[in-house]
Amino acid sequence: MADDPGRPSLEAVPERPTVDDIELRWIDRWEREGVYRFDRTKPRSDVFAIDTPPPTVSGALHMGSVFGYVQTDCIARYQRMRGRDVFYPMGWDDNGLATERRVENYYGVRCDPSLPYDPAYEPPAAPAKAKVPISRPNFVELCLALTGQDEVAFKALWQRVGLSVDWSLEYSTVSDRSRRQSQRGFLRLLARGQAYSTEAPTLWDVDFRTAVSQAELEDRDQPGAYHRVAFERTDGGGDLEIETTRPELLPSCVALVTHPDDARYTDLVGSTVRTPLFSVRVPVVAHRLADPEKGTGVAMICTFGDTTDVVWWRELALPVRALVGRDGRMLPAVFGEAPFESDDAAAANDAYAQLAGRTVAQARSRTVELLAAAGAVVGEPRPIRHPVKFYEKGERPLEIVTSRQWFVPTLQLRERLLELGRELEWHPPFMHRRYVDWVEGLNADWSISRQRFFGVPFPVWYRVRDDGAIEHDHPIVPSEDRLPVDPSSDVPEGFDAGQRGVPGGFVGDPDVMDTWATSSLTPQVAGGWVDDQDLFDRVFPMDLRPQGPEIIRTWLFSTVVRSWLEHGVLPWRHAMINGWVLDPDRKKMSKSSGHVSTPTELLDEVGPDGVRYWAASGRPGTDTAEDIGQMRVGRRLALKVLNATRFVLGRLGTDPPPGVDAVSEPLDTDLLAELAELVEEATAAFDRFDYARALERTEAALWRFCDDYLELVKTRAYGGDGAGPRSARATLAAALSVLLRLLAPFLPFATEEAWRWSHETSVHASRWPTADELGAHRSAGVLTATSEVLAAVRKEKSAAKRSMRAPVASVTVSGSTARLASIEAARQDLLDAGSIERLELVDGEDAVEVELAVPAADPR
Repeated sequence: MADDPGRPSLEAVPERPTVDDIELRWIDRWEREGVYRFDRTKPRSDVFAIDTPPPTVSGALHMGSVFGYVQTDCIARYQRMRGRDVFYPMGWDDNGLATERRVENYYGVRCDPSLPYDPAYEPPAAPAKAKVPISRPNFVELCLALTGQDEVAFKALWQRVGLSVDWSLEYSTVSDRSRRQSQRGFLRLLARGQAYSTEAPTLWDVDFRTAVSQAELEDRDQPGAYHRVAFERTDGGGDLEIETTRPELLPSCVALVTHPDDARYTDLVGSTVRTPLFSVRVPVVAHRLADPEKGTGVAMICTFGDTTDVVWWRELALPVRALVGRDGRMLPAVFGEAPFESDDAAAANDAYAQLAGRTVAQARSRTVELLAAAGAVVGEPRPIRHPVKFYEKGERPLEIVTSRQWFVPTLQLRERLLELGRELEWHPPFMHRRYVDWVEGLNADWSISRQRFFGVPFPVWYRVRDDGAIEHDHPIVPSEDRLPVDPSSDVPEGFDAGQRGVPGGFVGDPDVMDTWATSSLTPQVAGGWVDDQDLFDRVFPMDLRPQGPEIIRTWLFSTVVRSWLEHGVLPWRHAMINGWVLDPDRKKMSKSSGHVSTPTELLDEVGPDGVRYWAASGRPGTDTAEDIGQMRVGRRLALKVLNATRFVLGRLGTDPPPGVDAVSEPLDTDLLAELAELVEEATAAFDRFDYARALERTEAALWRFCDDYLELVKTRAYGGDGAGPRSARATLAAALSVLLRLLAPFLPFATEEAWRWSHETSVHASRWPTADELGAHRSAGVLTATSEVLAAVRKEKSAAKRSMRAPVASVTVSGSTARLASIEAARQDLLDAGSIERLELVDGEDAVEVELAVPAADPR
């Protein structure tokens, strides 16, 4: 990776440099040359390992994705140039509900696990109105085919954007390797007692027909109404009124609850009331979570309306009367039998017959009508808007149903997880607060199972007893050398296929792992845990996790959990959190909301370096608007790099340039001193992950170099072999080399193009510049003072609408002795740059007077 100064090859420099399609000249060449290939012989101390986010492969990438990945790439390129061997893989997050939904819509199919596999199946040429049922293996094949197409498109886009990924490290979260790693991780959790299965109230999406974890929830403001309902006291003391937004759950009521300190109801705690319509006796209980200020101060506990109901049910040891099914419809029930005991079973069953089989919304409307007819409604409904919990990808409110799920016990880890969050270095630091809020707000263990089809199956089977009951408490597990397995088709040891689903035989676990249960192992999957332990030891724990803020509660949290449980360490030292990309109206772009823009057209218009410039200008954690104007600035900067390099190489000629020990002129030493300061500042900024500051300072330095220094020195640089010309050429060569390397992480295509005009090896394989290579110089203010005078001359010519080459009769500069001495030190350079005939320096207040030469008479 040593810097190769080479020999200028002027034949390779185009007459008119362009950034159009510049990426096409380098993408394949970088891959052929292995510029970004990870050297797995390096010791861990020489490696910088990145836990790259595997993008969800379910459609198209958007500018929000490009934004964060470019920022990560700037860090990767910097670390590589600093001499670290960068482990920079790319994975594809193929499994999950988003992929299944896309496959269903794309092909017009739905998965029916009861159907047998059809090896000759071909998907329909066009999706039918009614989705065609197909077997699970056939459905998974379609998922793999469609995500495979998407992966090719994603990879092409990432390469065009210039991500310096080592594509030999590419992986998929549903590949054999990933499924083996995920199943191994689960079996080890199970063996240590860190995973368990149980029947429990579960957040449920009735459209996707799957469990949902706390991390996947979002509140949406919805219209609703409070209905005041009267419960008859069984002691004859009248009615007890409650208010509810979910009257359809009345047949699931198991208690009424009030706050223990609410004096209005203290005497009623321990008594019973009857539910209207169903005449079920339920107790009046007290609990601290009841809100005296909400409604009447008395709430209805149902099994289950929300997560607070679950808390009350569990802590107060209440019975279960669950009536909402997994399809979102009211289940059958017989009142008069446990657990639906009733003082008037006939009336209760008559009322419930009008609700059973209806959707929740339909049952709500009918229940209100029945209550009104029975005289149990007090007053009119009170309209409200209130937050309702949805699955982040769902379309209907979540329900809570009782189902068997797999869990990882995270509640008991709360304090250790908070400690790990403090040990992690956050960029920016304020993002740590999001993690703390999430961990402190956990109210349930992590549910890791999903009732879907395209994912990593749980590697367990269960015995079927002679009476047909399934022994869930004693799962059958495979040995690790059998992984990966699919319990729906593979057979456990000691059984044969004919014993599947029959008494005395076995059944496979039907569920798949939550996408975060697999993505939480990205460091292990990418690093080759167990399968390639030598590689894993060289990259784990990793150095950096880059990601968006919205998945701190999911991906970051779950990865910390898994790493701690499996390895007893944090999975990385640093977490760099990007901000959101906003549209011009300052609204967040996101794929889940459909509010996105795609990068292809922007890449066509401004080129990848222009897009990267915009992305790298956004600091970690800072929301940034998509700004085509800023991207055009980046495109102009990339073109300026090419033109400035062409200009400098033209001044250097074909001989190798002098070294910095040839720099002797004050103007030149000033520039090198400024660049040395820039290198130190840019390096420090990158080390604290403030790539935007490094770009900001380097961009300003490039424009100063082009607008001021090149103009001042271009005549002297042509002046032969004297000390002055040699000093100029040495400075030009050193400055260009430093600036190209400083800009390389941000503008990889333009800097590579410019660098290769005079070097055989890639700028991205060169060493990051150091202040030492520029020599020990201190700025004397010569460049600044002289540039100010030159700017005044340009301003005067512009105001007079004269060419920048127009002659100047005289320039008079007044100022302090130090200022005048600085200008005197670069007198000839200033005269040449401004076409100045006479320069006078006088003591006095700072001022510059410019007298343009009289233009020659028009020959016409």
